[in-house]
Amino acid sequence: QGEVRADRRAAGQLSEAAESELVQQCEEQFAQLEKLQNEIILCEPDICENHQEQVDLYVVAFRLAATDAELKLWMSMQPSSLAANAEILLHAGKDEMLKLCSELEMVVSCCEAKRDKLRETKELEQKWLEEKKQVLLAANDHIERLRVEKEKYSEHNILLETKAKIQKMKAYQEQLMESLGDILEKHVPLPQDESTASKKKKNIPLKISEDLVSLSKILEVLMDKVMNTPHDPYVTIDHTFWPPYVEMLLRYGIAVRHQENNFKIRLETFF
Repeated sequence: QGEVRADRRAAGQLSEAAESELVQQCEEQFAQLEKLQNEIILCEPDICENHQEQVDLYVVAFRLAATDAELKLWMSMQPSSLAANAEILLHAGKDEMLKLCSELEMVVSCCEAKRDKLRETKELEQKWLEEKKQVLLAANDHIERLRVEKEKYSEHNILLETKAKIQKMKAYQEQLMESLGDILEKHVPLPQDESTASKKKKNIPLKISEDLVSLSKILEVLMDKVMNTPHDPYVTIDHTFWPPYVEMLLRYGIAVRHQENNFKIRLETFF
């Protein structure tokens, strides 16, 4: 750019003879241009107020014909330089070259900026493409894993696993029931044993039915009734249910008495 400015300052200096010759040629050209303009003005018709539209059409047609004639004239003429002085031509050529260089520098700058912008866009697009490729690979891996799991866990395998879980839950339930029975047998024994011990200690004759069931059996009956007939979970109290056991279940909220029939109880809902 410094060289371009220096060349412009050097090109701006002309000799006095070349400068006077160039000024004279410019004056001649301006004089010829003024003469042609006056001739065109004189050839144009006067505008009549009564026939404004016709005159406008005539003026347009006249100008179109004049423009066509001028075009043909310029096409038939051979271009020639305005000045024959070598110094003036050299100065004009340098000036045009400097202008062209300046314009080319602007074009190069714009192209470089556009190139940098496109490069940045390309990098972003490549990064986005890599991310999408990673997502696609992860999705394909997930699909493959699901396919393998589906083949592994077929309907037959699922049925076998379900049966195994049911058997495991049944075994666990039986284990819980056995543990509950052991605890109740230890801490809440059958009434016959307790009555016999009391009779031995106090020598009091107590008559207790031999058909009484244990507390664990009562709880088992209540649970079976809830599981088998959830719509009618009540159990009828008969002579095999020892009243203290029933009263204990009701008092501690383990069982609930029927609202209309006091001889029916059911297991309390714990969930």
